[in-house]
Amino acid sequence: MTVVKSTLPEEALGVTGTALQETLVDLLGLSLIGKQAHWNVVGPRFRSIHLQLDELVATARSHSDTVAERAAALGVPPDGRPETIAASFALPGAKDGWLRDTEAVELMVSALEAAIGRLRERIEATEKADPVTQDLLISVTADLEKQRWMFEAENHPRDGAAR
Repeated sequence: MTVVKSTLPEEALGVTGTALQETLVDLLGLSLIGKQAHWNVVGPRFRSIHLQLDELVATARSHSDTVAERAAALGVPPDGRPETIAASFALPGAKDGWLRDTEAVELMVSALEAAIGRLRERIEATEKADPVTQDLLISVTADLEKQRWMFEAENHPRDGAAR
């Protein structure tokens, strides 16, 4: 059943729909990883990391809504069901139990790096297929890169040596 007819040609819609769905999965997964770390972080920087994780979760959730609505506007039904996320999620996840503050930061840097790398591939793939979606993916990438930078700065070497 087609509810919304796309303005994109079929081939472009396929590329764009795949890019949007994969991005939706990554963003929903990032929000789950962020919440898991948020609930389990411990250590001397608990409060600052705890609050920073909430900011990441809010960013990921906001972008996931925008990405899903873009897909729907193009006639591609977004799929954010738990079983879909579990079956296709490919970013690094949190270990079970408590996370030291440094481990939580390393986890988020790693997960964000992976998500950003996947987004950059989708940006390239949607360049000709749908520049509007490409622009959306660029915006998401910029925000995730900012989050990655903020987490990475948390674990800057403590011995005074600059990298």
